[in-house]
Amino acid sequence: MRRDRCAKIVATLGPASESRETMRALVKAGVDVFRLNFSHGTHDEHRKRYAIIRELERELNRPVSVLQDLQGPKIRIGSLPGGEVTLTPGETVRFALETEANEPGQIPLPHREVFDAIAPGHDFLIDDGRRRLQVTDCSATTIDARVVYGGKLTNNKGVNLPNSTLPVSPLTEKDKKDLAFGLDLGVDWIALSFVQRPADILEARELIGTRAGIMAKIEKPAALEVISDIIRLCDSIMVARGDLGVEIPPEEVPGRQKELVRASRLAGKPVIIATQMLDSMMHAPAPTRAEASDIATAIYDGADAVMLSGETAAGQYPVEAVAMMNRIVEKTESHKDYRSIITALEPVVEPTIQHAVSAAASDVASTVEAKAIVAFTSSGSTVSRIARKRPDVPILAITPNNRIVRRMVLLWGAHSVQSEEIASFREMVKAAGEHAKAEGFAVNGDRIVIVAGVPFGVAGSTNNLRVVEI
Repeated sequence: MRRDRCAKIVATLGPASESRETMRALVKAGVDVFRLNFSHGTHDEHRKRYAIIRELERELNRPVSVLQDLQGPKIRIGSLPGGEVTLTPGETVRFALETEANEPGQIPLPHREVFDAIAPGHDFLIDDGRRRLQVTDCSATTIDARVVYGGKLTNNKGVNLPNSTLPVSPLTEKDKKDLAFGLDLGVDWIALSFVQRPADILEARELIGTRAGIMAKIEKPAALEVISDIIRLCDSIMVARGDLGVEIPPEEVPGRQKELVRASRLAGKPVIIATQMLDSMMHAPAPTRAEASDIATAIYDGADAVMLSGETAAGQYPVEAVAMMNRIVEKTESHKDYRSIITALEPVVEPTIQHAVSAAASDVASTVEAKAIVAFTSSGSTVSRIARKRPDVPILAITPNNRIVRRMVLLWGAHSVQSEEIASFREMVKAAGEHAKAEGFAVNGDRIVIVAGVPFGVAGSTNNLRVVEI
C-alpha cells in the first residue's frame, strides 16, 4: 500500500472505531498512525485495539505506527454545595484548599500546587475557559478572584492557569502505570501531556529511554517560552490546539502553529497539528469549508501529520472523516502553488556532513529526475534529515529495525520498509533497486538516489550519496 501524499494522518481509536472491520477500513482510507488516548478506556480495551492494529499491519503488509497519549495532570475544582453555583460578573469568589466546600460561597480546589504557583493578577479559567476570573488575593489555603465572565458552574470542572507555571510533573502515578503498560505493549510513540519545561522531557526520557519516541504536546504557555529547548530534547511535538487555545488568546493560535511547525522542521523533528480539524464530522458526513481550509493550511505550513480526535473515536462518520482528510491533503499537495510555498519555508542547511548530504539528495534527485530517494538508516535520523528538506520525490526509508520502521511512519514523505542488514556497497545498491521496484516506486531503467552512512549500521553517520540506474 502506497499513499499518494506526503503528510500523514493520525486517527484516535475509541468506541466508534474499535471493531476490526472499522479499523481496517480506516487504514485503507488513509490512517498512518493510530492514537490510543489513555484519558479514556481500560488497559484491556487498549490491549485489544493494539492487537488488532498489529494483525492489520501483517494482513495489509504496511507498517502502522501506534501513539500512546498519556492523560497528564488534571486540575479540577471539587464538589460544590448542591452540585452547582452561579458566578456573577464583577463579584469576588473564594477558592479553598478543600475537596468539598466547608463554608457557603467557597469553591473547593483540592490542588496544593495551584496555591503554590498562583499570584494576584493571574487569570483563572474554568470549564475550558467558559468561566474566566482574575486573582485579586491569595494565601497558602485560599484564592480570591474577581469574576470576569460568569455563568453556571458545576462539580469537577477543569481549571486552566495560563499565567502560572505549576510545580508538578507531567507524569502522574496513573501516567507512570499507563506508560509501563504501553512500553510493554510495544507502542511506537509516547505523547506527553502538560509539558511546561525542558526538565519534563528529561524526566520522561529516564523512564522511556529509546523504547519509544517522545512527543511533547504543546498546550501550555510556559512551554512556548522555552520551546527551542523542548524541541531539542524530544523526538516530536504535537500542537495541541484545544488546551493551547484556552490558555492563550484564540487569535494567537494560528501564528503560534506556524512558528511551531517551522521550528520543528528546522530541527528535523516531526510535528502533528491536532484538535477540531474536522469537528463537524462528529455528526455530519461532510466538513465545513473552514475545516477543509484549516487542514490545507497545516499542509501548506509543512506539518508532518494532521490528527483526528473525537471524529474517529466517538463520531458518527469515522471512516468518512479519514477519507475526507485524505482527499484534502492529496488535493493540497497537488495544488500548483504547494511546491513553491513549501520551498519558500525551507530551513537553512546546518554545516554538518550529515545534513549536507541529506539536503543534497533532494536537489540531486530533482535534477536527475529520480523516481525516489532510497535512504538506509539504523535510527531514522537520515530519513528525518531528508524529510526536513521536503523533497519533490518520494522517500523510501529502509532499516533492519522494525521498531524504527514503525516510528518513521510519522515522518513526512517517508515510506518505510524493513530490510536485512546491509554490509557493503554492492548489497546496498542491490537492495535499493529491489525495494524501489517491489514497493512500486521505480522500474528497470529508472534512476534512484541512494543515501547511507559508512560504516553501515552506525547511527548518525550519513555521508554517502549515489545515483543509480536500476
